[in-house]
Amino acid sequence: MRLNLGCGNRKLDGFLNVDKFATCEPDMVVDLEALPWPFETDSAEEIVMTHVLEHLGPLPEHFMGIIKELYRVAAPGAPIRITVPHPRSDMFLDDPTHVRPITPQLFSLLSKEDNRRTIAEGLANSPLGLYYDVDFRTLKVDFRLSPRWGTMMKSGEVDHNAIVAAMQSQWNVIDEVEITLEAVK
Repeated sequence: MRLNLGCGNRKLDGFLNVDKFATCEPDMVVDLEALPWPFETDSAEEIVMTHVLEHLGPLPEHFMGIIKELYRVAAPGAPIRITVPHPRSDMFLDDPTHVRPITPQLFSLLSKEDNRRTIAEGLANSPLGLYYDVDFRTLKVDFRLSPRWGTMMKSGEVDHNAIVAAMQSQWNVIDEVEITLEAVK
């Protein structure tokens, strides 16, 4: 089974398209904040969440429950593609239903390997993977530039290093972040 969670109007062929709102006409109506999810453990060979995770779990314990369900239903080694608005983007700020920023660094906290390393180094990072018994490995992170910065990059006005420096301190450099994870089981 391949899951497109929170599909909205973005249905994918070959996926079970799941959404909370029946008006989107998903294959299956599921409120992703109602736990547990109605999927078998280790049943999803692939999971896609496009502009969904930033809407879920307004309280930390709810969010971590959702993360635990995501891990539970993912098959060992299953790729999980999460696309979210960049937290320094108006796209993130303008939507009142966004309850939390999602960053690539979040998933480092959900990696047992990274947790063990930061503990050994005496760092203060929260070892959430160890606390909640979940384990995700980040395979890839892609950033989608805003139109303005994309044009400047294409014209050669800025290079990769300038983009990296700008995205750490300026707003509306990056519109979206796509994070590809693997469920480590």
